[in-house]
Amino acid sequence: MIFTNDFRKGLPILVEGVPYVILEFTVQTPSARGAATLVRVRARNVLTSALQDLTFKSGDRFEEPDLVKRKINFMYAEGDDFHFMDEESYEQFHLGRETLGEAAKWLIEGVTLRSIVFEGKVIGIELPQSIEMDVVETGPGGRSDMASGKVTKPATLSNGTVIKVPVYLEAGERVMVDTGTGEFVKRVAK
Repeated sequence: MIFTNDFRKGLPILVEGVPYVILEFTVQTPSARGAATLVRVRARNVLTSALQDLTFKSGDRFEEPDLVKRKINFMYAEGDDFHFMDEESYEQFHLGRETLGEAAKWLIEGVTLRSIVFEGKVIGIELPQSIEMDVVETGPGGRSDMASGKVTKPATLSNGTVIKVPVYLEAGERVMVDTGTGEFVKRVAK
């Protein structure tokens, strides 16, 4: 069992049969005597990826969800279906674009990632922090970002995703991209 005083960022909990992952939490101590201490949580629903604000009383108990992460390999995309293979069992499965959401734009053939399995069923994937991709086309000259002072231009990656890159990058180069923010990290040697 998991208690509210065990909460930490990234902890999975089961609330009314639905698995959530805690993104952040705060403890509110009441000013009135006899009032319960509340724990407010910002969590992501593992099944739908929706963000939700939840409130619990201090001392509430939760079960740990049956979440398993397994190494998988992205094989190919066919329309809106993305095909994967489990690296341990060699079992193949597919997930739809709707299930993958924003993660679909970072998939390239052969990349290793993790599947999230809940009660024996694959419900999503976990991307690596960064991924290497080839630049196939770059846009004209750049615009200066006033806040950072960097000059960038648009670049189309090998899977069709467009990101901003420094003006010195050209088509045919390889770059590392942060999958969480979608930002250029660095140039990578081929």
